[in-house]
Amino acid sequence: MYLYDKYDQAMVDARVEEFRDQARRRLEGKLTEDQFKPLRLMNGLYLQLHAYMLRVAIPYGTLNGAQMHALADIADKYDRGYGHFTTRQNIQYNWIKLEEAADLLSDLAKVEMHAIQTSGNCIRNISSDHFAGAAADELVDPRPYAELLRQWSSFHPEFSYLPRKFKIAVIASDKDRAAMRLHDIGIRIVQNEAGEPGAAFYVGGGMGRTPMIAPCIREFVPLDQLVTYSEACLRVYNRYGRRDNKYKARIKILVHELGAEEYTRQVEEEFAHLQQQGIEPPLAELERLKTYFADPPFDDGPKTVDRSDPDFALWVDRNTIRHKHDAHVSAVISLKPIGGIPGDASADQMHLMAELAKQYSFDELRVMHTQNIVLPHVRIADLPALWARLDEAGLGAPNLDTIEDIIACPGLDYCSLANARSIPVAQKISERFSANGKTAALGELKLKISGCINACGHHHAGHIGILGVDKKGVENYQLLLGGSEAEDVALGKITGPGFSEDGIVDAVETAADVYLRERSDGERFLDTYRRIGIDPFKEALYG
Repeated sequence: MYLYDKYDQAMVDARVEEFRDQARRRLEGKLTEDQFKPLRLMNGLYLQLHAYMLRVAIPYGTLNGAQMHALADIADKYDRGYGHFTTRQNIQYNWIKLEEAADLLSDLAKVEMHAIQTSGNCIRNISSDHFAGAAADELVDPRPYAELLRQWSSFHPEFSYLPRKFKIAVIASDKDRAAMRLHDIGIRIVQNEAGEPGAAFYVGGGMGRTPMIAPCIREFVPLDQLVTYSEACLRVYNRYGRRDNKYKARIKILVHELGAEEYTRQVEEEFAHLQQQGIEPPLAELERLKTYFADPPFDDGPKTVDRSDPDFALWVDRNTIRHKHDAHVSAVISLKPIGGIPGDASADQMHLMAELAKQYSFDELRVMHTQNIVLPHVRIADLPALWARLDEAGLGAPNLDTIEDIIACPGLDYCSLANARSIPVAQKISERFSANGKTAALGELKLKISGCINACGHHHAGHIGILGVDKKGVENYQLLLGGSEAEDVALGKITGPGFSEDGIVDAVETAADVYLRERSDGERFLDTYRRIGIDPFKEALYG
């Protein structure tokens, strides 16, 4: 993983002290809230329903045990003993006191972490495949490319005040585990016919009130032009993106209104101009970054394990992923216990995960796009001991990619933008399907819940999606079907009128029952939906 040099550390330390002064002036009444707001947002600090919320950046989801221990200590010292891991591979703290925020940022800086550019109209945390560097199907490890873009985009003076927030994802496999085409820029590392590595650029995706799937605007950009082409994409957006209407300010609107062809023409024109300016870092810099992501010392060992304990066997089947080295797997730690809050982890659990990473995964963890944690490099021989520790701590739920592995935003329990609660709905659904025993029969079924149209819970991209809305002062939940954020990306469709909190739980079970009745052998929920269409589901839901 990338380590700070003296310049990185100096920049982060300077930002902490700058913010300390800004917070002091706010507390002394020398800054109004309107004056303070853009300053705090530049440092990841939001004012939510009950308190300040701080969002901490975890670049491309990768961190080590010392950093996870620090996040746990912060949860105990500055919050209420827990943190919330997000779909952007970050962590959020929901109960921050302004007078302590600078000390918190200082503690983060001591372990090479920060909250810079986790908010505001700038380039946010660069995300990537949570199995990067371990996946058996990847072309290369995409994280060095994500790190190159992170360094390029951090404190970029031209892109510090974009029309709207901007999100970039980088992957390197045909299988998309990062919702790449639902980002402002999605980059997939590819090879051309000559076997040379390059990047395919997808621009103009996003969710929110106007969900769109990013079109491919260039199938191959040479790696020695990766930053230059990214800059060209941003320059066209920064030049023409709407600043008069925040609902039309995202790049997806610009690409849609210009048309992908005209947007691409302007990007290519800008790209040609930038190539003459020579802004691209030398390829030697990319090669230097790759050394930080070298494989750990994998060793040969057993490739099978005793599966006589059925609970352990189920966890292995569901929560371990094939690794590029056949004596290892990637082991997913579920943050979705039955009836729990999706993505939440207590300080004690974070400390344990840090210890397990050091003992079993070469001191490395990943925050998953699905609000879970993965130990990317676990010896197959160590799985029984690892599972026993996880199970004892309430982290051993065998539910990866099942209907119980729910993505949910904080919703109206915390968020000032939300219209409805997400957490209680997620809890009730996981309890319902745990009790009715249908989870195993349903197989892969991705359910996502958002408490408002901003779609932080990615409801548009769920096989089953739920959107909470305010209907005349009452929480109402719309049901969507048929979405996907994977390589078969699609946007879900609303089935019809919404439901009450208890009614949406019944509706999800009804939709699941239609699938169980109508599916053919080997079909996932999404496959059956695509084959039979929405009408059989609507008939069952509304009669």
